[in-house]
Amino acid sequence: MKILDVVASTGLSGYFVDDQKAIKEGSLRDGFVYSGQPMSPGFNNIRQIGESVSITLLLEDGQVAYGDCVSVQYSGVAGRPPIFEPHELVKCIENKWGDWLHSISIDKFRPLVETLDSLPLAEHAPRALMYGISQALLDAVSKTRHITMAEVISQEYGTQMSTDLIPLFSQSGDDRYVNVDKMILKKVKILPHGLINNLQEKVGRNGEILLDYVSWLSNRITTLSTDNYKPLLHLDVYGTLGEVFHNDLERIADYLGEIYKAALPYRIQIEGPIDAGSKSAQIEDLHTLRMLIKKKGIGIPIVADEWCNTLDDIYEFITAEAADFVQIKTPCLGNINNTIKAILFSQEKGSYTYLGGSCNETDRCAQVCAHLALALKPDQMLAKPGMGVDEGLMIMHNEMQRTLAMINLRTTKTKLK
Repeated sequence: MKILDVVASTGLSGYFVDDQKAIKEGSLRDGFVYSGQPMSPGFNNIRQIGESVSITLLLEDGQVAYGDCVSVQYSGVAGRPPIFEPHELVKCIENKWGDWLHSISIDKFRPLVETLDSLPLAEHAPRALMYGISQALLDAVSKTRHITMAEVISQEYGTQMSTDLIPLFSQSGDDRYVNVDKMILKKVKILPHGLINNLQEKVGRNGEILLDYVSWLSNRITTLSTDNYKPLLHLDVYGTLGEVFHNDLERIADYLGEIYKAALPYRIQIEGPIDAGSKSAQIEDLHTLRMLIKKKGIGIPIVADEWCNTLDDIYEFITAEAADFVQIKTPCLGNINNTIKAILFSQEKGSYTYLGGSCNETDRCAQVCAHLALALKPDQMLAKPGMGVDEGLMIMHNEMQRTLAMINLRTTKTKLK
């Protein structure tokens, strides 16, 4: 199967891009926006609209395949790629990448994406572009072979497909109280993320605000639950604990002990407790913090996010035992072949696996990731895009349900024959 035409179009993503540096430095909320001046390159405002670029492939049999290019919410910090310019990306796709896309044969996915990053064209290509192209190629191969994207991955990478839904991790955004109620009512498996990105408003000078929030969260789940619903708690604190305790790892470990008790009877895991300022320092400090937590008998897994963006980064963090597990941040890895390799590597090393990403992705990114999850069986997957809870949950839950139903139908018919 060949590609007849390549069309790129600008669009919106599921959320916004935020200048994390300005927010962590104390910029205050003003309604939905932030007051003050941006502090990171590429930002005109502290919060600005999220944008996307769709790559649409017209196949020679008339079918259409597509994927989306996106940036993460906190672009350009902790080693993450900067924001891209959508109109420039459109030109790049249709002009520079058009010839290569027209030249390839859409029969198998893995050989295409395993050579994608080594192409001369890819040398300076934004990771957002590689993310979108690889999604479109997966969709094209699935349409060519008349099977789901999940089955393409399972067959070509030799994995055992999941027969159940992958547990979804929902994120509350700044509305971390009302949105928790939504999550509880919908029996979300992992919650609430919390967007704990500001010391003064969300953590407190001595950690008191966050501690109160965890207590409220535990009590709220117990109050609203009517059955044996026992979600896993997961908070992303964006390095703010390091700010509160001046990077004193002993004090941070003791504080996490308090968080652990406040969460009971529910289990809790903490993402990004510190930001050490560089990858090497982050690996060293997180490893030390983990050892302190274990020594103190505190049952809180530590999740790596900052400075862990590429496939090589993930290899380093896991090999160094710098975290109990890492967030596999799909847009930052670019080519989804890297996401697949990251999940398989984590599983090989016995690490809990978290297929993450960003609220600033699109419905298409979410659908593709739902297929990756069914084929690879990570332990948890981020519900995306957006911060409104309902939309991201719906998109990913329904895509998994549709896919499993289609595979079950095909399997049943084959058995009847």
